[in-house]
Amino acid sequence: MNYELIENLVISAKADNDAAKEALLNEFNPFIINISRKSFINSYETSDIQSECYKTLLRCINLYDTSKHRFVAYATNSIKNSINYLIRGSIRRNIGDGPSSLVMDDMFENSLSSQENIEDIILMSEFREKLSEALKLLSDEEKELVTYVFFHRYSIKKYSEFKGISYSRAVRRKNSVLAKLKLILNVHDDFTYKN
Repeated sequence: MNYELIENLVISAKADNDAAKEALLNEFNPFIINISRKSFINSYETSDIQSECYKTLLRCINLYDTSKHRFVAYATNSIKNSINYLIRGSIRRNIGDGPSSLVMDDMFENSLSSQENIEDIILMSEFREKLSEALKLLSDEEKELVTYVFFHRYSIKKYSEFKGISYSRAVRRKNSVLAKLKLILNVHDDFTYKN
């Protein structure tokens, strides 16, 4: 890329020169095609991703400060950030919102529940009993940590603030409790807990 040419095109494009905007889009075309082929976003096709990239590039032209003379870096980072934002949004989106979501009625729910594996149910029940017995063997402080972090789903940071201890000490305490539980449960490779 010729950076001088691009800077001049940006200045012209900011003055509403459509030919300069088109030339800028052509200059960034290989980069946009490359990044859109490498990116997968749920419910987006490659052409959709390219359109989002071009839209971001046009937005960059309007927002760019011409005194900085770094348009290529600014635009490429903006395009990458835009795609990453779309990826994060597609990950957070609930699968149940889409056209492939299932409508649950009584008959369908009953057929799903009857297909559960009996062995998994028995193993889960056995694991819960072992875990309950193992938790009884922990000290009160260890039980408090397990309850706070794993049952109430607070973070280790919140636990450290709650107890007035350092974060690293809280992490060591959590790791110690987990190691102790592992020893008590005598976990083997053939018996694993499935969440």
